[in-house]
Amino acid sequence: MDSPGQSKRLNREANRAQTKSNAPLQKDAYARLLSQHRSSKFSQYLEQYAKDPLDQRECIVPNIVPKTQSDRLNIPYRRRDQVPNDFSDSSDFSPSSLKMRGEESSLSLYMEKRSIRNAQQDCERKQGVSDRQRRGQRRDTTTSHDGDIESGEELIALKPNDSKKHQKQHKKNKDNREIVSNENDPAAGCLECPNKTSISQQEQDKMKKSKKKNTVNHAEDKKNKDGMVKSGVDPQLSKNEPPQKLQQNQGSSACSPADKSKNKGGRGSKKQVFEPYMTLEEVSHGLKRGELIQGTLRINPKKYHEAFIPSPDDTWDIFLDGIVARNRALNGDSVVVQILPREQWKVVRSDTDCEGASESEIQRDHMAVKAQKKPEQLSRPDGTVEDQSSDQDELISKPRRVTNTDPSTTGPNGERLQKTAKVVYIEEKKHSRAATGFLKFLPDKRFAMFSPVDHRVPRINVPLTDCPQDFSSRPGDYTNTLFICRITNWAVDNNFAEGRLVKTLGQAGEIEPETEGILMEYEVDFSEFSDEVLDCLPKTLPWSIPPEEMRRRRDLRKECIFTIDPSTARDLDDALSCQQLPDGNFEVGVHIADVSYFVEEGNALDITASKRATSVYLVQKVIPMLPRLLCEELCSLNPLSDRLTFSVIWKITPEGKILSEWFGRSVIRSCVKLSYDHAQSMIEAPDKLFSAEELPPVDPEHPIDEIHQAVLNLHSIAKNLRAQRFSGGALRLDQMKLSFTLDKESMMPQGCYVYEYRDSNKLVEEFMLLANIATAHHIYKSFPELALLRCHPPPKTRLVDELQELCDQLGINVDLSSAGALNKSLNTILGNDEYSSARKEVLTHMCSRPMQMALYFCTGVVKDELHFKHYALNVPLYTHFTSPIRRYPDIIVHRLLASSLRCGPQLGLTTEQVQKQASHCNDRKTVSKRVQELSTDLYFGVFVKECGPLDSEAMVMGVLDQSFDVLILRYGVQKRIYCKNLEPDLNNFHHRKVGKTSELTLVWKPKDLDEPPVEQVISLFTLVEVQLKADGGPLKYTAVLKKPDDGGS
Repeated sequence: MDSPGQSKRLNREANRAQTKSNAPLQKDAYARLLSQHRSSKFSQYLEQYAKDPLDQRECIVPNIVPKTQSDRLNIPYRRRDQVPNDFSDSSDFSPSSLKMRGEESSLSLYMEKRSIRNAQQDCERKQGVSDRQRRGQRRDTTTSHDGDIESGEELIALKPNDSKKHQKQHKKNKDNREIVSNENDPAAGCLECPNKTSISQQEQDKMKKSKKKNTVNHAEDKKNKDGMVKSGVDPQLSKNEPPQKLQQNQGSSACSPADKSKNKGGRGSKKQVFEPYMTLEEVSHGLKRGELIQGTLRINPKKYHEAFIPSPDDTWDIFLDGIVARNRALNGDSVVVQILPREQWKVVRSDTDCEGASESEIQRDHMAVKAQKKPEQLSRPDGTVEDQSSDQDELISKPRRVTNTDPSTTGPNGERLQKTAKVVYIEEKKHSRAATGFLKFLPDKRFAMFSPVDHRVPRINVPLTDCPQDFSSRPGDYTNTLFICRITNWAVDNNFAEGRLVKTLGQAGEIEPETEGILMEYEVDFSEFSDEVLDCLPKTLPWSIPPEEMRRRRDLRKECIFTIDPSTARDLDDALSCQQLPDGNFEVGVHIADVSYFVEEGNALDITASKRATSVYLVQKVIPMLPRLLCEELCSLNPLSDRLTFSVIWKITPEGKILSEWFGRSVIRSCVKLSYDHAQSMIEAPDKLFSAEELPPVDPEHPIDEIHQAVLNLHSIAKNLRAQRFSGGALRLDQMKLSFTLDKESMMPQGCYVYEYRDSNKLVEEFMLLANIATAHHIYKSFPELALLRCHPPPKTRLVDELQELCDQLGINVDLSSAGALNKSLNTILGNDEYSSARKEVLTHMCSRPMQMALYFCTGVVKDELHFKHYALNVPLYTHFTSPIRRYPDIIVHRLLASSLRCGPQLGLTTEQVQKQASHCNDRKTVSKRVQELSTDLYFGVFVKECGPLDSEAMVMGVLDQSFDVLILRYGVQKRIYCKNLEPDLNNFHHRKVGKTSELTLVWKPKDLDEPPVEQVISLFTLVEVQLKADGGPLKYTAVLKKPDDGGS
């Protein structure tokens, strides 16, 4: 019986029996190779090979890539070695590594592959296969919002069903240190040809190996192919990289035997995925020369391969295309980027759609799609590449690549260039590097894969020793278990980060594990306060105000002072008073808890509070900035208790004109704790005599009608102050807020409602704003280099201009020229029918998009006073003074105020230290807001699951090419509806865009086949009927559009 090696040679010789030969020209070369090789089997093979006539080596393609398979792969009938290299592992092209693969010689495989390729070329020429077909097709860019765009050269994506069949084979070809990248992305799998009786399995394996190494020799061909998937590279990394970037990352190292010999077993080394960071010195010089740009990285949560940093010139954001360009930076990090060459910039359309002009590429986040064929592109004289194809899929938008467009100008079709960049340095890792997610067991690995819930965070390799003891033997038991993991390292040659498990949270979908995961992921300190911190609190309880402290303060305990807060509030840090004077004017006081008395600058309590920077309000609880003894007892302005305060007292006319002002430390005794509901009842019933049973306990020294009259007077003055403020150019952008009623024992949601902002809320707001503005002027006058203020930069000009253009096209008469003009527009243009408030809410959301965040800053580092201004309030100076129990900046402001009044020590901070603390408070305030939103989303998900499905009217607030966003009017939540999820009731849908306006036409299947289809047009402000219902994921819910005949419009 022949040996397996002899059988393979005989098969190859039989296939060569029909070809001609030009052997003498090649024999010398083979002889030289033979003299350098010691394998007797290889010698025999080469001797036989040299003797074979060339006419035995032609047209063996049908035995290698049958046409049926070529059709299945959706590629032109072409050489097998030109199948995109998502089938390959170019690291296998290393003689040193191939020596380790048994008796098969790398050189024999290489020579056989060369003969096969040459024969295929001859065969294809005979069949008339064009060069264009062999090279494949090119694809262009896709745009999204704010100039967000897709990659310049898409990577080929394969059918999920095709690639899934080959994940096992793909795993075997990976480096032992890498995790299989196609676990969650079928496109990363590799394909193998079907078994054929004419080819043995061994020969197929050999052909696969030789094909891989050959791919490296054709790097130039890849430029003209549909794209490629980097073998062994996370699909998140590769799917959006242009060929130029891929070649930079693969580069010469992909072909270096020396590099490849590093890996175990000689299987080839891991390619360098990321570029090393620049040195601090290089970054410093680059920033000074203007060659580098610093900014905060924003990663699109819906398209995690898209990221941006603000442009220094306040124009289009700078785009970072793919994870490789982000270079291991995470969302929120302060990074330094380098602008890429102009030929790698992206063509975009100016667009203010909700999430951009086209979202077709979103599908690549979840599944691979076929590569779309495109006819040859023609080059125009002006250097523009013109796409001559007709788009087969009306849903996929492919704008042209323009090579000579000025970024500051718009092209003939509304196109312009957007700068692209890559991260070269991480200035500050502001992301916590912690994430919640799930563990996946990997057989034969010493680590498990951690898959974060947030796709903006990479997958993480965690040691098995960190996992539960029985995880390896019973991984299925942990499928629904939520873990928290922290990234410890992310090497330049690894697609995945390394990390350690921090904690097992519990079952996904349960409120407490999910909440704890949110807090840990955003680094919210919810631990108990240390003994060192608690030692800073008063030791003698119950505590009373020392007599010497009373003598230093203005005694207001006899005044009618009361608090107005939410009914569930425990940290009462502000109180109000209003006394009518004999001359008809009023003495109005704002009294704020004197937290700085208890928090001594520089001690352990102060340091902890400065780090926390803010209290974090969740649906079911509060994570306090200060120990509860302070925030709920000693500092909280509880009724019928003596409390230390800082007071601002004005003499003010009924019309709201301020006649005089006094600042000072004081002592108050609140006579009643009113809720907003109580105060609202008093406002709505000015003549009613309220009984004691209708209100909380009241100090007997102050009759209920005295309190009632004080509330009415405050309301009257507040209305005048508010009118003056808005007539003076202020803006308020109210957005709907969801609130819950909870079971007192289980804390599970029993109901939810949209929180109503009423006159009682406005009353308190007006006087808090007045106190903050007055304090800002006072401390800035006293400490022009040290004052901690709060500014609100104006909206981005480009976004405002685009929004103005959109509103003009929609026929909405909105004036965006100033804050006051916008506020007036929002309150006058949308009619007064039952849906006017909904239209205002949608328009408010649109107008919020160009707005920037308000920021704390130290006046000593901002030289131009014009930058102090608060845009929305339209005031030159503003600060936060009124909530020191829950905001650390207010404590600093209190210290500055006390120092200016000579009733407290000098602030022990420099200008730079105040600015550093201000920046930290900005970060923590942003985190607090995000955590609060996630807590609300979590509870609403539970509510939908427990009480759903829920029906509601909704109003369209943004239209894309395959989906649209709606505002759920009953609950105030925003949700995206995908057209693909409307099947099978939907026949088809069409997207149309004219200028800035975007419109979807949905064609529904009729109930009766004899009836015509029902068309539904979806555009901005369209009213629809939706149903919210839980879907497969824990606490996830979807919005489903109802058919028009089922109640939709």
